[in-house]
Amino acid sequence: MAIGVFDSGIGGLSVHHALVDRFPQTDFVYLGDQAHAPYGPRAGPEIVELTRAGCGTLFARGCDLVVLACNTASAIALRQLQQDWLPGERTRLGRPVNVLGIIVPTIEAATGVQWEQNPPPRGEKLEQLDVIGVFCTRATAASRVYEIEIDKRRTDVAAFSEPCVSLAGLIESGAPRAELKALVDRHVEALTRRIGRAPDRAILGCTHYEITADLFTDALPPGTPLIHQPGATADALARYLQRRPDYATGGSGLRTFLTTGTPGAQHALAEAFWGAPLSFQAV
Repeated sequence: MAIGVFDSGIGGLSVHHALVDRFPQTDFVYLGDQAHAPYGPRAGPEIVELTRAGCGTLFARGCDLVVLACNTASAIALRQLQQDWLPGERTRLGRPVNVLGIIVPTIEAATGVQWEQNPPPRGEKLEQLDVIGVFCTRATAASRVYEIEIDKRRTDVAAFSEPCVSLAGLIESGAPRAELKALVDRHVEALTRRIGRAPDRAILGCTHYEITADLFTDALPPGTPLIHQPGATADALARYLQRRPDYATGGSGLRTFLTTGTPGAQHALAEAFWGAPLSFQAV
């Protein structure tokens, strides 16, 4: 069985790298929808359709599991695909395909509460809160998924999302580091003003932002922990596969990289994510 990894562009390579490290013998197929990146400014129905098309491509390439290495797709499209599309796909393909997201693992890492656990009884909000800043796309921020789901699980933790409009697109296009730093500084300052103080922890709620993790670290107060999605996603997938032994992950360690864009244009930045030369194929 191959595992598919889908993102609007090359940001998901950060998650893909963590999965490859965790499952070195597994075959992986990566698909970046660079023809339509970034997803953050797009309308919900369009995000759903683009995500459905990407997952369908990966199923056709032999993947039984697809990890949405994109917060926007996970926030906007995942539940609808699981409820309305996947049952028919399983019947059509004759195999138990599934799509998993990266927001659930991130919330588990942030709260220390597993998703399948019952939320604790509601109590009064505490005056002393552990404040998490979530830096994300406009669509993810508008969904309020982090605020809602973290609040369900921990009354002593509060999440505040900061939509970093244009940051993912600039990273995707290989913008100069100075331009990225100025934008990261501006968003960290904006969130700090809105909260009234700096966050105690931060989630990089867009996989593109991993390439600028050092810029967020520099902009935040010294020692502010970052919750990294790649490692959290790898941990969650390992737990999922333990519960689902029908998904056999053996293979030859084959790595395939696909793009809906033009192969070659993304190589320099993609290799910065991956840490080695890459070769993308067009779909």
